[in-house]
Amino acid sequence: MALRQCAIYGKGGIGKSTTTQNLVAALAESGKKVMIVGCDPKADSTRLILHSKAQNSVMELAAEAGSVEDLELEDVLSVGYGGIKCVESGGPEPGVGCAGRGVITAINFLEEEGAYTDDLDFVFYDVLGDVVCGGFAMPIRENKAQEIYIVCSGEMMAMYAANNIAKGIVKYANSGSVRLAGLICNSRQTDREDELIEALARMLGTQMIHFIPRANSVQHAEIRRMTVIEYDPTNPQADEYRSLAKKIVENKKFVIPTPITMDELEALLMEFGIMEVEDASIIGKKAAEVPVAA
Repeated sequence: MALRQCAIYGKGGIGKSTTTQNLVAALAESGKKVMIVGCDPKADSTRLILHSKAQNSVMELAAEAGSVEDLELEDVLSVGYGGIKCVESGGPEPGVGCAGRGVITAINFLEEEGAYTDDLDFVFYDVLGDVVCGGFAMPIRENKAQEIYIVCSGEMMAMYAANNIAKGIVKYANSGSVRLAGLICNSRQTDREDELIEALARMLGTQMIHFIPRANSVQHAEIRRMTVIEYDPTNPQADEYRSLAKKIVENKKFVIPTPITMDELEALLMEFGIMEVEDASIIGKKAAEVPVAA
């Protein structure tokens, strides 16, 4: 099969890196050849695959060596569980320079050094937060990734971020081949969460490709720096990631999304009781001006 390049976006702290690594472990278990490119200065996108605190990043090693030209591919590429190839772009020291530069530098380096080998089935870019600007937009902007998956939940800010990312995809989709491939709901156990994310997906013109229930086994595995697939392959949660992997392998629904307005998003949240219906009569009023309900 032709190489499929996928980028995972979503609100910071939503569980992108955990979801990506468990998904990739499930793909590897099924025989797929996969590479993860961590696009986050924290360099935490590969630790469950490599059982390590943090992999040495391209930017860190380049700083030590003098420049990225002084690096070899084997310096930055490690192989972990299931033969998964792992690379972390890294970034500058906090407060120095733009972290997005690390993504651009790392991907260019990997291309020049032949990391995208013919035997690869998938490359996954695990991208920092919901930032679709500068270097962090590179997987979208430069036609690196054709498939974008957004990790979200039934929480307001996660949905707000998903809609913002959809706006970023639209900008680059019109001039390139990048498409939204689906929403992955990483459950926070909010009310009617699956229905809510399915409704959001419909409004964006896409699909909720899978609903991942919340499970303590994910944290138990993470403490051991492992994916659930490796830590406890018979666990029901491992089957959830296998289902997600299968759906991604079989996915054919790649769309230019239709982002919604803030008013539409708020109406959806009100419909599902996530957000209270706005009372215009109290806006801008101080505590002393508004009688408190008994």
